[in-house]
Amino acid sequence: MADLFESDTPPSRADTAPRPLADRLRPRALSDVIGQQQVLGPEAPLGVMLSSGSLSSLVFWGPPGVGKTTIARLLADETDLHFVQISAIFTGIPELRKVFEAAKLRRTNGKGTLLFVDEIHRFNKAQQDGFLPHMEDGTILLVGATTENPSFELNSALLSRAQVLVLTRLNDVDLELLVQRAESELGRALPLTSGARAALINMADGDGRALLNLIEQIAAWKATGPLDTDALTTRLMKRAAKYDKSGDEHYNLISALHKSVRGSDPDAALYWLARMLTGGEDPRYLARRILRMAIEDIGLADPQAQTICMHAWEAYERLGSPEGELALGQAVTYLALAPKSNAGYAAFKAAMAAARKTGSEPPPKHILNAPTSLMKDQGYGTGYAYDHDSEDGFSGQNYFPDGMARGDYYRPVERGFERDLKKRLDWFAGLRTKRNG
Repeated sequence: MADLFESDTPPSRADTAPRPLADRLRPRALSDVIGQQQVLGPEAPLGVMLSSGSLSSLVFWGPPGVGKTTIARLLADETDLHFVQISAIFTGIPELRKVFEAAKLRRTNGKGTLLFVDEIHRFNKAQQDGFLPHMEDGTILLVGATTENPSFELNSALLSRAQVLVLTRLNDVDLELLVQRAESELGRALPLTSGARAALINMADGDGRALLNLIEQIAAWKATGPLDTDALTTRLMKRAAKYDKSGDEHYNLISALHKSVRGSDPDAALYWLARMLTGGEDPRYLARRILRMAIEDIGLADPQAQTICMHAWEAYERLGSPEGELALGQAVTYLALAPKSNAGYAAFKAAMAAARKTGSEPPPKHILNAPTSLMKDQGYGTGYAYDHDSEDGFSGQNYFPDGMARGDYYRPVERGFERDLKKRLDWFAGLRTKRNG
């Protein structure tokens, strides 16, 4: 069974088959890795660990195609550890036991094991817990790789024994360097104009592995001359944008949309809305969140904002995609340019906190109805002042529970319609003070 996991299996006839370009260009030393200097540089975490000779268990968190597997394999070479690679998708408890047993045997023979676990977030809690004793006694040095946020997907016990290192998508300079390495390996330049070359890098969307796969396709073409951008995009399908409707990208992009609206930037807000729609997000989810933005960040500074969002939602339901998406875009634009206030949102949270704190305090008796004589005898309704009979239609009576300090929750801002509401609030406060002496 070990040969399913070990990296040093004997060569076979299959090894003489043509190797993919990505495999042929796999770096042979950490210094050959493109990008990721934030973890590999001399003063970066891995650089410091290697120079001090004290490599700890790690979790690589980053998008696909940025070098997680390659760096793990090279770390084993740098530290003279036996490299074992498994995938959480295809590995269960029985297979894990065999891996640990082999690592123990290897350790008794004086050889350590670097266990690389791809998609480590796919393991459940019990499987993740199974690594802990073997990490603690030194049987394995664990290097996990995940595209999902480790804070949400990995056990706190495992995270406390490993350092999380964030790997980032490759930038255009990194990808251009990768194209040059590929051309050197192929022995010829790609038959592309400068514009098509830039379009190729854009298609890769920060994914080095995807770029090499695209290059391999181009290299197989029998092009008689340089291809321009139109010819390239006709022959190659653009990669779908990285977007997981239930993962990190989902939450990252909705956060970007919300904060762009809050920051009064309609262009950025429309961009993030478009990113989510092109990624396949459900427009109804976006309609719901856009309405929430109107309630939370605009509120009564512009009461019309909620109405516009409701109408946009209704328009989408009637029109469907893609026509109805325009209504959502218009709502987002309106919200971004509307006056901002979270006073209503903050007031509601403060009132909820006060309600939880005061428990079951009853209302003051003077504002309770008294439909029976017994209730009248108990003082219900006694002393209630009917506001319409008062000067200015305002009695100034207390409506909080007896003995509870008057709450001060709603504090409107000097923006939009709330400027007028603040004037009213201050006017009522002045009358209340005057009438209560």
